[in-house]
Amino acid sequence: MRLAEADRRLLRLFLACVLGRWDEARRQRYEAGPGEPDRRWREAVLQVHLFAGVPRQVEACAVLEAAGGLGKPDADETESAVLDLGSRGRALFERIYQQDSAAVRAMLERAHPDFARWVEQHAYGRVLSRSGLPADRRELLAVVALAALGQERQLASHARGSLRCGASPAELSEALDAVADLIEPGRLEDARRLVARLPTS
Repeated sequence: MRLAEADRRLLRLFLACVLGRWDEARRQRYEAGPGEPDRRWREAVLQVHLFAGVPRQVEACAVLEAAGGLGKPDADETESAVLDLGSRGRALFERIYQQDSAAVRAMLERAHPDFARWVEQHAYGRVLSRSGLPADRRELLAVVALAALGQERQLASHARGSLRCGASPAELSEALDAVADLIEPGRLEDARRLVARLPTS
């Protein structure tokens, strides 16, 4: 399976926002394809703060609003009901980390028990498990962000997670290719080597 052009644009938009490359974020917005921006774009922008912080996400929203906005959210995009974020987050966490889930959770808890809860309930429960963007696409967004940020341990986890959630090895490599010019060359090569070493089954 190959990455669709819309997926490539989404990866570039997301990474541009994570890195604060506002020229590229504007360019992606101005060159949006038919039917874009759409819910997938809004979901990607909602995910920015997990990798770049709330101030960067606020700026991304302002820049994209000035460039034409992200469209009006559909009625079912907002979460008005009280959700069981713990269960929802735990399910996705387990899917991504599989046999390493307990060790990752324990490491987070050693840092601080509240941090472990925030990761599971907020990052995985409230943000990454939202509908509107499939888990495999969200994981590819994580992969390009972590590659650009030089976070190799998390990159390895989310590269494996992308495959566990349904992305193909070819899509994983193509995701890096789609944003190659936005990633520092040494970090890009490190990410490509890491991805090439992953088991494909």
